[in-house]
Amino acid sequence: MLTGFWYRALPSSQVWRGRLRKAMLLETPLVIGRDKNDRPFALRDACPHRGMPLSCGRFDGQQVECSYHGWRFDAGSGQCQMIPSLTADQNLKVDRIYAGNYACEERDEFVWVFIPDPGPGSAGFTRREDPTAEVPRVATFSEKYRTAYLSADLPCSVDHGIIGLMDPAHGPFVHQAWWWRSRHSIHEKQKQFEPMPNGFRMSAHKPSSNSAPYKLLRLLADAGSTTTTIDFVLPNLRVEIIRAGKYWFSSLTTVTPITRDHCRIDVVACWNIFRWLPFGPSLLKFVFAKFVEQDRRTMELQSEG
Repeated sequence: MLTGFWYRALPSSQVWRGRLRKAMLLETPLVIGRDKNDRPFALRDACPHRGMPLSCGRFDGQQVECSYHGWRFDAGSGQCQMIPSLTADQNLKVDRIYAGNYACEERDEFVWVFIPDPGPGSAGFTRREDPTAEVPRVATFSEKYRTAYLSADLPCSVDHGIIGLMDPAHGPFVHQAWWWRSRHSIHEKQKQFEPMPNGFRMSAHKPSSNSAPYKLLRLLADAGSTTTTIDFVLPNLRVEIIRAGKYWFSSLTTVTPITRDHCRIDVVACWNIFRWLPFGPSLLKFVFAKFVEQDRRTMELQSEG
């Protein structure tokens, strides 16, 4: 599990203003919420006093109050604001105390959290430094487009999940369906790869001729102009872009480590192909769900071995 990167924590629709939501990333317990201005925040789900989960406490839109001794922390910075048991003659500077706090941003239907490299084991939490890396985003190529997302748990380590994400050889065998491709359509095909920062790229190529959805693309644009590019970037990103003349499809898939033997796959897609279809997002979710379930079942069987 790699630190020093942004990770998808929760779908935006699951994070409500004024409510606290538990989450887990890289075996780090988090409490996530929205402040009164609708900005997401993420704190370590443990009070620095006695370790009580902060998700069990109260939240007034600005401060999180621990349910054990009433310590209060600013939701955005994690800085302690009040210790009710302190008396007037005690000089403890509460503003030097911090709950674990993490950079948090909302992008493309998800709340992302930056998990920094760990500090010294004996060091407590302090004011965080803002990450220099930007939150990943789904590429878009026009002002008007549709969006859909899907999430699913995978019962395996993140290593197995990511290998499945970037392994092109499993597709013809695992992802078979009457509306996609059949076993009888498997044929030899070569892919070219090139290096890129923190990863590699499957160079632009023509989509699979044996896949029904890609055949539809050729009805909208010249077959020679339809290309697919796929990037694999650390720590867990798969970016796919399909261009067909003025039409395009783009997706950002991540496999996020929850614990050492449990991860989650999240897919967000944007497109202007068939944007007029009233059930376009629902149809795409159906397709994604089938693919993800095939991968999930494969990971489940692999873990048995």
